[in-house]
Amino acid sequence: QVRLVESGGGSVQAGGSLRLSCAASGSTSNRRCMGWFRQAPGKEREGVAAIDTHYSYTYYADSVKGRFTISQDNAKNTLYMQMNNLKPEDTAMYYCAADTSCSSLYSFLSTGRRDYWGQGTQVTVSS
Repeated sequence: QVRLVESGGGSVQAGGSLRLSCAASGSTSNRRCMGWFRQAPGKEREGVAAIDTHYSYTYYADSVKGRFTISQDNAKNTLYMQMNNLKPEDTAMYYCAADTSCSSLYSFLSTGRRDYWGQGTQVTVSS
């Protein structure tokens, strides 16, 4: 079993930065792919960034490429996402997720069902 707990959300002005954290418990073998998703009110959930935890390959949605950076600290069992140059359209609830297996990071971000989810952390960006 894997438990994911997000933190680091908040309210910032456009152009600001935030760093989200996702503390993971349970075996690392149960979370080969990890990543961040977001969902704004009235919109579908969107895959934002993903990482292969064994090789540290990363993949980003076009909407955040160049602004967000996903990383991991294996010693702390923590996933991070540094978000820079935030825009009002980045406002959403952000969720950490993990899968036991990982065929591709693109599939991880673009298909709906994940093995494990966190409870979410709210990010609000004002103009």
